[in-house]
Order: sequence, then C-alpha cells, then structure tokens
Amino acid sequence: MRAIDFHVHLPTPEWLDQTLAGYTEAAERYFRSPVSRQSLKDVARQYEEWDLVGVLLAWDAETATQRPRLSNEYVAQAVADFPGRFVGFGSVDPLKGAEAVRGVERIAELGLRGVKFHPSIQKFAPDDERHWPIFAKCQELGLPGLFHTGTSGIGAGMPGGQGIRLDYCRPIRLDTLAAEFPRLQVIAAHFGYPWHEELLAIALHKTNVHIDISGWAPRYIPESVVSALKGRLQDQFLFGSDYPFIQPPRCLDELDQLGISQQVLDKVLRSNAERLLQI
Repeated sequence: MRAIDFHVHLPTPEWLDQTLAGYTEAAERYFRSPVSRQSLKDVARQYEEWDLVGVLLAWDAETATQRPRLSNEYVAQAVADFPGRFVGFGSVDPLKGAEAVRGVERIAELGLRGVKFHPSIQKFAPDDERHWPIFAKCQELGLPGLFHTGTSGIGAGMPGGQGIRLDYCRPIRLDTLAAEFPRLQVIAAHFGYPWHEELLAIALHKTNVHIDISGWAPRYIPESVVSALKGRLQDQFLFGSDYPFIQPPRCLDELDQLGISQQVLDKVLRSNAERLLQI
C-alpha cells in the first residue's frame, strides 16, 4: 500500500447528480477539473491500480440543502464489496438533533470508522453547544470527526456562494470542540485556508487535532503548512486528495517534490492514518 487517501468522494451519479445537484458545476470550475461519472467498481479499480486505500465519505445535509443524502449504508456496502480497498466514514445532519445522535450509533454499528461533517454546507457551528451531544457520542464510540475547514470549492464563484457561509468552517470553532472533548480525534480537512495559521496554532496546542492536506495540489500548499508538516506537527498530518476533483497520483507526485524526508512522508501517507483508523 502506497498511501491511505483520507478524503475520497464517490464520483457516482448518486452523489454528483442527486446529493450534490446544483453544486457540482461550480466545484468543477473552481478545481478546473471536469468530473466523469463512475461506478463503485471503476473507483475500486482505480484505487487498486494506484495502490491506495481510500477513505470514502458519506454525506447528509438534507435539512440545509433539501437534497438527498449519500447514506451511511451506501458507503458501508461499498466497503464490504471491496474489502481492503476502502474504509468508510459516515455522515449525520447536525440539524436533525437527537436523530443525528442515533445516526452516530448507526455509523458504529455499520463498522464505519468515523463521521464526516461539512459545517458550511450543513449550516451549523461546531462550537454551538446544541450540537455537542453528537460529538459526545462520537467520543464515546471512538469515532473520529472529519470536518471541512476553510474556503469551499462548492459554491465558489457564484452569487452569495450559493448561500454557503465560510465562517462555519473557520478552524477556531474546532478549538472549542477539541478542548471540550479531549478524547475526540478531530480532523481538519484542507488545512483551513485562509485560516491555516490559526489551525496550525490549534494543532500545536491540542494533540487530538489533526490536519488533512486534501483539496490542494501540494505545490500550492502554503510554506508555513509544509514547514509544520515536516517539523513539529509531522505526527498530526494526513494525506488526502479530495478525489474526484483532484487526482491522487498528482498529489503524490507533487508531494515527492517538496523535500519531505522519507521518515516523515511515511507518517503522513500511512502510519498517522493507520493509528487514527485503528488499522
């Protein structure tokens, strides 16, 4: 296994044309990368060719978007159908309250390894105490929380950003969460740009905060983030692509050009993720 890709969306019609209906086109323009629809079998074949394990992400923002979710059961079945190739993260809609707490329990029952949140799309603030029973349940069940942080390709370049508020995804909101739930492993996706310095400070302060570098071609990652990855935070960084918007082979090739030692690269590509996922 070359690496664990910690941030994989499924380019299936179920996600692109139903769950993400009306958002896909703006994201394609933002990433300058048209996305072709593929089957689960096609995705599994690609990840096998690349010698990668992919962390597949479910999606539930029904309340805020009025669009159907990509269900936890769908992702769990994908993991079961392609053993050893995929790991799954479920999703719950925080605006559903007690139903979301029960959803976390269901995620654990399905054998999924964590919970994906997108505060800007789901329209909730992680530091709002009304949602904390969800995170308490994640902590109780040992399920890491993966949070979109920073700007968003979804809604980018559109009037009002298609109603998507970036402030919900500012990293400082996760600082409160990590402090209140010290046994909850918090993963900040996309390193929080343009608030990446804020996120680096949080991760230096709290060892239960981790950073994935998905959503960026590595050659464009800010120097301060690369420096932290090479240095004091090397045990808290995770490789991710944001597939299908960015192709994993490009990310891996560009990472190799950043002067990262093999010892650190092994942590970022594999061992940090293996520890979090308990594999």
